[in-house]
Amino acid sequence: MRIDRKEAAARLLKEDDIIILCHRNPDGDTLGSGYSLHFALKQLGKRSRLLCHDSIPPKMNYLRGGETGEDFPPQFVVSVDIADEQLFGETLAPYRGKVDLAIDHHPSNSMFAKETLLDDKAAATCEIIYRLLLEMGAAISPQIADCLYTGITTDTGCFKFSNVTPDTHRIAASLIESGCRFQQINKLLFESKTMGMMELERRVLNTLEFHDQNRVALICVTLQMLRETGVSESELDGISGIPRKIEGVQVGVAIKERDQNEYKLSIRSSEVLDASKFCAQFGGGGHARAAGCTLYGTIEEVQQTVVAALTKALR
Repeated sequence: MRIDRKEAAARLLKEDDIIILCHRNPDGDTLGSGYSLHFALKQLGKRSRLLCHDSIPPKMNYLRGGETGEDFPPQFVVSVDIADEQLFGETLAPYRGKVDLAIDHHPSNSMFAKETLLDDKAAATCEIIYRLLLEMGAAISPQIADCLYTGITTDTGCFKFSNVTPDTHRIAASLIESGCRFQQINKLLFESKTMGMMELERRVLNTLEFHDQNRVALICVTLQMLRETGVSESELDGISGIPRKIEGVQVGVAIKERDQNEYKLSIRSSEVLDASKFCAQFGGGGHARAAGCTLYGTIEEVQQTVVAALTKALR
């Protein structure tokens, strides 16, 4: 059942011992949403703890603020920036069917929680969390502002994507006024890369292929590449945008190997394709310009399936 911000705030103010779930391969929005909510709940005298199947990317360790997390039996379960339970990962599998409140901005949300606060017009879930915290009467501390700014800037490509609205800039301005370290965060997230990531990008560019009169560009990331460069899957978020940056390309595709015969597909598109609807045919979803799904088979079979489906969709 969908609820509004006022109702969601009332639920959180009433409950205690709250577990916050983030999606696997966490990005800045799920982590920024989770930690900003966590610190706000602590500020309001409540116990909360973050859980995620995968570890936090090293460059986002500043979000946790040195906390290790207090262990306690949960009385209320919240998910942030999660559109479907399949994004929980194995570690969070026991919480499937047990989420009390989902807070999300994906139009493809499967409504798996008992109650859902959904705003698919928000550029990031952190925009929803920002308004929710104000509704709850929490102060936007510099620490919380760092978390919220991280989610907003990563989900908008540092304010370059088409999902940016005037409200996005207004909220970011408010976070800067609250003391977020926007210069350091922007430099860390968008202007710094490890040697391993630079090597991975070099290898990935060697897999670049063009299809459908160069309107589709495709790259592949294999587990062998990750092993040899020391890059973790949680650090791959920026890789997905590489093909779409090429002049004339309308749809960028990144195929990332997860396991034997299992591949994650990430689509970045222009207005010619609704990426969320395209990925929905394979059981995935996301946003109109950025979405994903999981495909099975050999790498050659996955590539053929994707190219054939995109060629048909772009007719």
